[in-house]
Amino acid sequence: MDNPLTLLTLMWRAHKPSHTIDMKALRNTFWLRKGYAALTFFGTIVTATDEEAQELNGQLTSLKNHEMIHLKQAQSCGDSWVRFYLLYIYYWLRALPQNRYHRHAAYWLNPFELEAYQHMNDLHYLEKCTNGATEWRKYARMKPAERRRRFLSSQSSH
Repeated sequence: MDNPLTLLTLMWRAHKPSHTIDMKALRNTFWLRKGYAALTFFGTIVTATDEEAQELNGQLTSLKNHEMIHLKQAQSCGDSWVRFYLLYIYYWLRALPQNRYHRHAAYWLNPFELEAYQHMNDLHYLEKCTNGATEWRKYARMKPAERRRRFLSSQSSH
């Protein structure tokens, strides 16, 4: 499933986030950059290998929980994948200048990623998010430099 057109088909046929209960995992190395284990693409989890996809389809792991948090975040963005991705890109671009201080800071400081990483090991977090995951909004109100300080302090405590 390494054809980029297959991913466009997934995007075209995507259901609203609120109509997605569980996300299926598929292998596609075209969209997955080196160093990343998975990504959420319009209600589908994209992984680098068939083995990872099978594992994510079979059980709730920390990684799947992380990606499912993105599903709940999309629900909190007006129940729209498009709005979720537009906001994701906006916050990524706003944090881009922080890359001079920390490698991949635009990714790590994205409010959506901060919430997902904060709660990925809490396999019951999704049960608490009845109206979507909204903690990202708290991080979005912070300036990128403040998010960087919080991120670095959380990294030093682990």
